[in-house]
Amino acid sequence: MKLDAIAAAVKPHGLMVMGVAANRVLIGTDAGWWDIFTQSPEYLNKVQDPVDTWSKRIMGSIAADMGAKAHYPSDGPPYAPFIAWALDTGRFWQSPTGMMIHEKAGLMISLRCALEFIEEFESVPAGTNPCDTCATKPCISACPVDALSDSHFYDVPTCKAYLDTPEGAACMAGGCLARRACPVSNSFGRPDAQSAFHMKAFHP
Repeated sequence: MKLDAIAAAVKPHGLMVMGVAANRVLIGTDAGWWDIFTQSPEYLNKVQDPVDTWSKRIMGSIAADMGAKAHYPSDGPPYAPFIAWALDTGRFWQSPTGMMIHEKAGLMISLRCALEFIEEFESVPAGTNPCDTCATKPCISACPVDALSDSHFYDVPTCKAYLDTPEGAACMAGGCLARRACPVSNSFGRPDAQSAFHMKAFHP
């Protein structure tokens, strides 16, 4: 299976190939995904877990057509090791906040599926971690309650407590301030409505 064929199959659905490692291809949302998803029956009919349901419908069909096994982040426990798979591709890295960063999506990563094939793909040269050339690293100081750190610790209770305050409304309406501060994230073109949708799912 050629990578360009996979990329062509997922592109009409607002998805993109985010990385490849061995026999797995990681698929995530591209900048135009929100406009496509909001016209889907899952979103319009307000089904339970609409993004996961949409992902399985779309990617399940593509996987079947390509003879691949589909893995989804929502399946579990046990959950598939998506973070390890992502880091293995050489297209994702740990950012100074502890969150993963992607060469194109920045901190606005939304992995929807991993396609597993029988055959392995040719190795792809590793990319360049954008954090290495980011002089100011604004993500480090962007969180107003210091809920993130490069020690892999994410203080979820502190984060959610802040979201319940009037000051936290900006995060709820437009997404995590640390994610938004990343220069790569800013160039990705993710709409605030999409971030607000995910924030509501994270903190109903």
